[in-house]
Order: sequence, then C-alpha cells, then structure tokens
Amino acid sequence: MSEEKEIARKRKDRKRLFGYRWIVKNIPFFLFLSVLAVIYIYNGHYADKTVRNINKVNKELKELQYEYKNLKSEVMYRSKQSELAKAVEPLGLKELTVPPAVLVDTLVEH
Repeated sequence: MSEEKEIARKRKDRKRLFGYRWIVKNIPFFLFLSVLAVIYIYNGHYADKTVRNINKVNKELKELQYEYKNLKSEVMYRSKQSELAKAVEPLGLKELTVPPAVLVDTLVEH
C-alpha cells in the first residue's frame, strides 16, 4: 500500500507541477522562449543571405579584375610605338626618320 501511495503522490506532484495554474503562470516565459526561437531562426536566414551576397560580390569582383587586366594589357599593346605606326598609316601619317628641327625665336634676347 505504501508503494501505491508513493506513486499516487508522485502523480499528484506532476499534476501540480504541470497543472493549469503553472502553465498560466509561465505564459510570459513561454512567449519569451518563442521570441528567442524566432530571432534564432531569423539570424540563421540572415547569415545565409549575407554569405550568398558575399559570394556574389566576390564573383563579380573577380570578373571585374579579369576585365581590368585584359583591357590594361590591350591598351599597353596598342600604345606601343610600332602598333601606333600601323594604326595611323591609313591616315597618311608616317613615322619620322629624321630628328625634328628645333625652332629658335630670334626676337627673344638672352
């Protein structure tokens, strides 16, 4: 019998622990835990979105760096003297073979 009373007392304690009053009393705490769970989920989604954005920006940066290097090498190639001579030849311009003449102003006194 004492064993049955012990079991009945434990059940009564559980009912008292998880009874209606206890639940009502702890509603603010449950709401607090719910808010924390929502914030935790939001933080995870925000972190994923930020990582995706960082990866996207890194990819764009690499593409722009490639384009910059490509254009820079093309400009360096086209600005060589031999390439400039080839580019202006259809216009009738030719590279000088003699040094340019120096003009001296005779009116200016030293």
